[in-house]
Amino acid sequence: MRKRRGKMINGWIIIDKPSGMTSAGVVSKVKAMTEAAKVGHGGTLDPLATGVLPLAFGEATKTVSYVMDGTKTYKFTVRWGEARTTDDAEGAVMETSTNRPDAEAIKKALPGFVGAIEQVPPAYSAIKVAGRRAYDLARANEHVELASRIVRIDSFTLVDTPDADHSAFEVIAGKGAYMRGLGRDLARALGTVGHIINLRRTSVGPFHESVAISLDNLAALGHSAGLDECLLPVATALDDIPVLALTEPEARRLQRGQAVAVLPVVNRSSLTENLRDVVFCAKSGDRPVALARIEGGEIRSVRVLNL
Repeated sequence: MRKRRGKMINGWIIIDKPSGMTSAGVVSKVKAMTEAAKVGHGGTLDPLATGVLPLAFGEATKTVSYVMDGTKTYKFTVRWGEARTTDDAEGAVMETSTNRPDAEAIKKALPGFVGAIEQVPPAYSAIKVAGRRAYDLARANEHVELASRIVRIDSFTLVDTPDADHSAFEVIAGKGAYMRGLGRDLARALGTVGHIINLRRTSVGPFHESVAISLDNLAALGHSAGLDECLLPVATALDDIPVLALTEPEARRLQRGQAVAVLPVVNRSSLTENLRDVVFCAKSGDRPVALARIEGGEIRSVRVLNL
């Protein structure tokens, strides 16, 4: 097996993504900047969007799905009266309306968009249609028809209405919810059209904008020991996952791909929930050794963490 080129860095760096850059572009730039062997991101942001983009390094890439499944917080502004092809300011105007909703009407409509709601993703999205990205089809002027799906919106709050044309919002949402779609659909529900003119993600799972670093600041640290200052532990992404405490011999067995008897582990644990179909973070002391499941009377690794 060929050894991966680059530095072995394990952990998370939270980037404050600038507007105008793709999430993949940020990954490429940071990988070159840090000379890391392996980097991935935990949840795509639109090119126009700014804010929290968690980057996973090395063994942290094995935990990305747990970040992407986490709750996210967004702030955005809707521009009323113009529907655009992309549902944001990048697209061409395709419909206009003279209707402008007031704050009272907006607040009255918001509860209809909270909870488990049905949403059709924007045509300009990364969802695949017959093996092709929807945005590639849309850019080629091909018809894009995406199926609706259920997404979870935990809260939808009107923050400000600075003028008749604009309203600012904060949303807390689950996986797969499109803020562009939310702005579009709210406008329709209010008897007008609209699109998002700015979008900022302020948190993803356990990661908040307070720990995010700009690309410029990271560049200043990238070739120095200062990089460690913004590198968060791999286990940060696993804060909400129940822990199985292992002895060092049990940890070595699990890391070799061998099963560990569950009874001794559970007997010294305070776990009270149903243990079936639960993914655990198996630890030896403070060191995560694997993501694991209980199958029958055994603990088996799902992903081994080589830390």
